[in-house]
Amino acid sequence: MIKSMRRGIITNGILTIILSLFGCSEGTKQNNSNQSIYTPLTEQIIDTTSDDILLEIIFANLSDKLQSGAYNKLYETVTSWNKSRQAIYMTCQLEAEVNNGGYDQFYFNNSGLFYKDLPGALRLIGATKYADLTERANDTFEKEKSKIDEDPDGITEGFNKYLENLPLYKFDKEFYKLNKNKNLQQIQVNYIRKNKKEFID
Repeated sequence: MIKSMRRGIITNGILTIILSLFGCSEGTKQNNSNQSIYTPLTEQIIDTTSDDILLEIIFANLSDKLQSGAYNKLYETVTSWNKSRQAIYMTCQLEAEVNNGGYDQFYFNNSGLFYKDLPGALRLIGATKYADLTERANDTFEKEKSKIDEDPDGITEGFNKYLENLPLYKFDKEFYKLNKNKNLQQIQVNYIRKNKKEFID
């Protein structure tokens, strides 16, 4: 039952990413001119925004920078930003994906483009335990992905075998447990507050 639920979660996650790429996500609030109400982002906006929604506003602002075809060059665009913006964008993606469908969903969606960069991004914002956890998950993912790619019965069959074993599930449980004690969103918010000039347009 858990395996079928995880397959459903991964499928739903992939559908969510596809819809968000076409502007169907609720994450970025827009006005009639198709421009986010959070752009440009000023120091005053950051200072007067409560912790509860600060991360949403920062992420919406970063997502706006990916409009107008930038999703075609997602990795190149994000890694052209300063390190603080990169870190918040990547760690928001990690948290959203893992909370929705686990590390599996993170790796097999567009967010997985950043998996090698994530440990450094997590360390930059002060989330060292998450960085260590993600490094271990990365190692497992790379080993399992090579098995899928080299499966003599083809990638589809290799992926089906992968889903039967769910080798990343233990990391999901660690992530959820860690998030109860060291909330990743609060770590992100604290970092933004201390480095607000890095996020001002």
